Amino acid sequence: MEARTMARMEAAAVFPQVGRERGMYESFYLRAVSGREPVGAWIRYTVHKRAGEEAMGSVWCTMFDARRGGPFMRKVTVAGPRAPGGGDTWIEIGDGRLGPDGARGSCGGARWELGFEARAQELRHLPREWMYRRGLPRTKPTSPSPDVRFSGRIELADRPALEVDGWRGMVGHNWGAEHAARWIWLHGIDFEGAEGAWLDVVLGRIRVAGRLTPWVANGALELDGRRIRLGGMLKRGLGVREGVEGCELTLPGA
Repeated sequence: MEARTMARMEAAAVFPQVGRERGMYESFYLRAVSGREPVGAWIRYTVHKRAGEEAMGSVWCTMFDARRGGPFMRKVTVAGPRAPGGGDTWIEIGDGRLGPDGARGSCGGARWELGFEARAQELRHLPREWMYRRGLPRTKPTSPSPDVRFSGRIELADRPALEVDGWRGMVGHNWGAEHAARWIWLHGIDFEGAEGAWLDVVLGRIRVAGRLTPWVANGALELDGRRIRLGGMLKRGLGVREGVEGCELTLPGA
């Protein structure tokens, strides 16, 4: 196995700086997948604030198990999401917490306590830093680490507890005034024969004057220690065929 330099994830919640008169959303989330069983977790901490109202926080837990058919899905919403700051905790919702070193929480019969080992530096999907400061685009995607190794435990009400030992995945963060009218997020990791490789891409179509724009993709592929940008506003060759069961993508790169 190749040697990897561990990284500390850096992120900060945006919603505390948004005035009461403005509406917005913000999500911190993680994806963790077992390399030995067909099992994966999708856990998300979300803030939703309507214009003129106080922010509400939701914790989502979805567990996928190919041996059991449909996924386990739960969500709980409470008032008073918090962002303590200081770098050790990004967001707190109810009894849930997410920060650079791990996540804990509970949601409708699910409970988790997870540790993180970040193995890649942050990916800023948008190609220009000013795009994260201006009003457009209206969604700001980042991955504090697109390559994370997880440890810990996930307990579910209707099945045996899951020991999360070396599961692979990522930690993500996005925020903005609204989601794109249509969007796709693609993340891949743990490729056979390519220990450090990962793929992290977001695609979106926005509505302008009542019409949907063509798809735009932004993201990166890391392979053999080299990070290769994918997509971009002016890149030609993007192909998207998508439906309810999946999609086929052709992504232009650097």
